[in-house]
Amino acid sequence: MNETTETSRSDFRYKRVLLKISGEALMGDTGFGIDMATCDRFARGIAASVKAGAEICLVIGGGNIFRGLAGAAQGMERAQADHMGMLATVMNALAMQSALEAIGVPTRVQSAIPMHTVCEPFIRRKAIRHMEKGRIVIFAAGTGNPYFTTDTGAALRAAEMGCDAMLKGTQVDGVYSADPKKEPDADRYDELTYQDVLARDLRVMDASAVSLLRDSNIPIVVFNLHEEGSLHNVLTGQGVCTVISNT
Repeated sequence: MNETTETSRSDFRYKRVLLKISGEALMGDTGFGIDMATCDRFARGIAASVKAGAEICLVIGGGNIFRGLAGAAQGMERAQADHMGMLATVMNALAMQSALEAIGVPTRVQSAIPMHTVCEPFIRRKAIRHMEKGRIVIFAAGTGNPYFTTDTGAALRAAEMGCDAMLKGTQVDGVYSADPKKEPDADRYDELTYQDVLARDLRVMDASAVSLLRDSNIPIVVFNLHEEGSLHNVLTGQGVCTVISNT
């Protein structure tokens, strides 16, 4: 994503959105942890859209640092492992906050697990007010409960914030019938229904997240996060993506 020209607020197809980024996306070309050059690149694209008038909140996964399911698979108690994964998302949120504020974008991190010396606790009305004032809000620590993924946490926050859409940034330009990197002949979808995703087990995100977004009538927009200008293009309805909705 890169900086783009200023856009009229009326040009946005989706004005208030939640952007879900996987923790693995922050690794860049490294094999583990946080690549700040990658964070900086994402931050510039997000900042350009906010400057143009979009209201954006973020949820970032923690898989680049620790994944609760992997810890549980190695014999760790599941709830304990999931709490470690939530703390990893806080680390990623702070890294992205640093990247955004380095280029002059006011940002707040709100955690579902209270840690007052590090960030704000999650308060829905306060988060909405931050967004109305042009601040980016990064929601960390998932739902604050074990056994729920960051996808579900993102869906919940998107509903609570009254978002027009939930954007899922990936490494491909939409949803495919199979992994296009493994199966070059896989079919790409421009549009799907929530039921299509669940019935075909397309693995866009976990079923509880898809169900929550369906019930809240919030479209899921899957796009390539790594293409320059992709976020702005999707927000204005011009980008290549897959839109998942009730119709």
